[in-house]
Amino acid sequence: MDIYIIATKGCSHCTNLKRELAELGYECDIKYAEDHPELVEKFQIRHSPNLVVNDKVVFRDQPGENELKAFFEAL
Repeated sequence: MDIYIIATKGCSHCTNLKRELAELGYECDIKYAEDHPELVEKFQIRHSPNLVVNDKVVFRDQPGENELKAFFEAL
């Protein structure tokens, strides 16, 4: 499973999201919008953070722990 976060360098939520994913057993990278304008364009990124799973934006904000659990359990 390919999981990554698209966030701005000033996003204070992306590190929390990465930690919550790790606690659920999912590792991910953070791809900064400033360094990846092609992803910003491809996924029409307007806010930060965004969670991408298997090349699809699944959350466009900071999801709660229960939302994350429910999403990954449903896969």
